[in-house]
Amino acid sequence: MQRLYDFLRRHPTGVDSFWAVMLLGFSSLWVVQAPEGAEPRLLAAGIVLLLCLALALRRRAPEKALLLTAVLGVAQLALDIQVNPADFAMLVVIYTVAAQSDGSRWARRFALVGGLCAAPLAQLRWPEPNISTAGTVFITVVMIVPFVLAWVLGDSMRTRRAYFAQLEERASRLEREREAQSKVAVAAERARIARELHDVVAHNVSVMVVQADGAAYVLDASPDQAKQALETISTTGRQALAEMRRLLGILRTGEPQDSEDYVPQPDVQQIEDLVEQVRTAGLTVDFRVEGTPRPLPSGVELTAYRIVQEALTNTRKHGGPDAGASVRLVYFDDGLGLLVEDDGRGAAHELYEDGGADGRGHGLIGMRERVGMVGGTLDAGPRPGGGFRVSALLPLKPAH
Repeated sequence: MQRLYDFLRRHPTGVDSFWAVMLLGFSSLWVVQAPEGAEPRLLAAGIVLLLCLALALRRRAPEKALLLTAVLGVAQLALDIQVNPADFAMLVVIYTVAAQSDGSRWARRFALVGGLCAAPLAQLRWPEPNISTAGTVFITVVMIVPFVLAWVLGDSMRTRRAYFAQLEERASRLEREREAQSKVAVAAERARIARELHDVVAHNVSVMVVQADGAAYVLDASPDQAKQALETISTTGRQALAEMRRLLGILRTGEPQDSEDYVPQPDVQQIEDLVEQVRTAGLTVDFRVEGTPRPLPSGVELTAYRIVQEALTNTRKHGGPDAGASVRLVYFDDGLGLLVEDDGRGAAHELYEDGGADGRGHGLIGMRERVGMVGGTLDAGPRPGGGFRVSALLPLKPAH
């Protein structure tokens, strides 16, 4: 049944032609009973045939079918060819024109006016005998009703189709917006994970390199120090692997992986451990906390940790062998202040100018993105007396 329905919808002209043939068959019986004489029957047959043709082409060319039925209606009045079964095509054409969503406005108005005028003109041309004026008016009104109903039904169908088309377009637009938002969210999450990977790899690998160089230097003179350095390399490597497994697990499945290697997100309290780790790697760091420590939003704590981690990593990379650094955390009433300074050579100019626009300053770019996500401010650049400074202010409430 559904296949038949789909077939009929794909061939509307064929369906209309079928009904036109059926109407022609019924109308032919009327033609046989038309007024005597060859000429009246011939004219009536021509009118009937053209009305059925208009019915067959109503959906292929609705406006032309409307004009054709209007001309045929006038011809019936002029040639004295009375109302016949083929005139039913006028109702169908009026409905079709009113139902066309892409049809012309003039055609819909013309169809309505023509339908309203058809019955009164027919009554004037062929009045009913022995009926009072009130009876004539009543019959006229009754004959007008089918034309009005045909137009109203078509206009309602057009409005309903337009409404459903609007709903479909809105649903399609919402679906596209959801897909776009999903893609943006995925891209943002991947960017966040890329920053996490950069921070983890850059920091831990730099610590491992420094420890490996130190172990190789004192391997013969001080085996105990070399052994301690190798243990630090091993511990740091395991931490880096655990972090990378967690982040790669999120990339694969979108959710953190529950395993024995799971490492919780670092916070402000772990900055002291980070500083101690950097000191072990050979960098002199002065660490101070001002204000009253208190719990902070997780996003602020992670951002603070990563900024200090990246700043100290840059000091080891670019500060030189004798560089020293200082880390200062300040708890304000409405936020957390960070100040990381070193007295080394400082980073190359292109690594901090315009946020590392040359594509090499990924760490500083990550800092700015992290600070921006929590609504804070970041200032990074060379110190007046030499070295490099990273200053950040992280508010407790995100900026709107």
